[in-house]
Amino acid sequence: MQIVSAEEKAQLEAKREELYKAKIDVQERIRKAAALGDLSENAEYHFSKEENRAIEREIGQLETKLKNVAVVSNEDVPDGMVYLGHTVKLLDLSDDSELMVRIVGEAVAPDANSDILPVSASGPMGEALIKRAVGDTIKVRAPRGTMEFKIVEIM
Repeated sequence: MQIVSAEEKAQLEAKREELYKAKIDVQERIRKAAALGDLSENAEYHFSKEENRAIEREIGQLETKLKNVAVVSNEDVPDGMVYLGHTVKLLDLSDDSELMVRIVGEAVAPDANSDILPVSASGPMGEALIKRAVGDTIKVRAPRGTMEFKIVEIM
């Protein structure tokens, strides 16, 4: 069972809907390409069939994820406490740099276009942050040694 926030589950469901729409478009292209005749040398037909298979695989993986997630609510979490789905501003005590992290569940892929670092709730940093408050100092064990952060703000 994988843990996600309600927002993360909604993102997974939205992605599933996108894939279903893309699948319909690809199947229409397959029908049009098939109507052209000789399929042995029809590049559009073969490309569309391969694209359809890739979409089917992705839908299957997404459906499996959605069946195996547990949605965790953060409605009863006290103000000022870090929990799943929260974005947190941290101060790295080794060099006074700031870092923005978002506590995410296990079933959501990171967004490459974001300045916010996704941190798994089950990872070392996620475990150190969960149920901590603004002003707390946390220690995170990492392969390169122990790092210390101060929780500056919960966004």
